Amino acid sequence: MTDQQPHQFERGTDGPKVIVAGLDGSDSSMRAAAYAAGLARRQNAMLALVYVQPVMPAGATLGAPVADTTGEVAEGLVSEIRAATERVKGLWDVRWEFHTFRGDPYNGLVTAADELKADAVVVGASESAGHRFIGSVAIRLVKAGRWPVTVVP
Repeated sequence: MTDQQPHQFERGTDGPKVIVAGLDGSDSSMRAAAYAAGLARRQNAMLALVYVQPVMPAGATLGAPVADTTGEVAEGLVSEIRAATERVKGLWDVRWEFHTFRGDPYNGLVTAADELKADAVVVGASESAGHRFIGSVAIRLVKAGRWPVTVVP
């Protein structure tokens, strides 16, 4: 028989160190970002907020300023996030970064999670009825099975 030390409770974290949260400006994505921020705070993890700028070749061929519009959405999201972090300054301290990627939401989030070496991904539930037929980004991320994925309603 060997002498084994009894297991003692270990303080600290074995949880995620980098949490990617997908943002698109929808209510569910903002709730997902808030959930991810709470998780990042509790785990002392880096929160990477990711906005995927859609590529719309059809709009570009018609002369629509697509890049300007999606850039404005990204700037608006950053402003909203900064305002929210100012409101809770002193109460919560969350390390966060904002990233933009171009492409479709699924591939953009996959690229972001890979490049940022994410340990977890948090996204909002789809608010689009069309996703019942083609599949939502959240379902595709879960099926990819590369990271733990939390879907926030």
